[in-house]
Amino acid sequence: MQDFEQETRDRIQEMTRDPALQFAAAEFTRRSVAARYSYNFRWLGRPIIQYPQDMVAMQELVWATRPDLIIETGIAHGGSLVLSASLLALLDLADAAGTGGMLDPRQPRRRVVGVDIDIREHNRRAIQAHPLADRIEMLEGSSVDPGIVAAIAGRAADCERVMVCLDSNHSHEHVLAELRAYAPLVSVGCHCVVFDTVVEHLPAGQYPDRPWDVGNNPKTAVAEFLASQEGFVVDSEFESKLLVTVAPGGYLKRIA
Repeated sequence: MQDFEQETRDRIQEMTRDPALQFAAAEFTRRSVAARYSYNFRWLGRPIIQYPQDMVAMQELVWATRPDLIIETGIAHGGSLVLSASLLALLDLADAAGTGGMLDPRQPRRRVVGVDIDIREHNRRAIQAHPLADRIEMLEGSSVDPGIVAAIAGRAADCERVMVCLDSNHSHEHVLAELRAYAPLVSVGCHCVVFDTVVEHLPAGQYPDRPWDVGNNPKTAVAEFLASQEGFVVDSEFESKLLVTVAPGGYLKRIA
């Protein structure tokens, strides 16, 4: 396995030095975003507005860092909540197997909490009817409302390992406020994943009906956030090996 891991690291580095491959990946990203490619997929029955590459990255992160709680801003149809819940369920199952059955995997230990300013009733009902609903909590309101932030911080207080995913309003001001509110909840060694930093790399005017654009988006918020603190770094391994991601520079690892 050591040889295999080294081969993988070497291969990823080779990909970062391949301009033709990098150009092809960037071109696919640009064209697929315009084609609304991320709306094509489901996770365990619920629509998940994500790229498959980032779904795989989430699986790797959750398995490696083993969070007790995943906090998500932005719910939409709930596919991302179900993805997180399923990964946490697998961690509980693995823990139960490792203790010879002393832990009951049917009793959820790990949970996901999601917040959205508007949880549409049909989505709420579908998520609550899902087999993994007992691992999912939903809060309705602005993710930067002090009451919502305090409620989520309270849920994180008793957790040893916390992960955060930001995927709601993508304007600079809003994402920066989310980072300042939720990044302190992330455990050392865990990640805060800021989705849709890719907006900075898309043609200007891509979202004429949205308050974000080139120069005003999650990536610009991440840059300002990182410039003001030393506890997080960009985990560049994910961007390098995924090639196609909506979160370039958005996989942030807490190191202190």
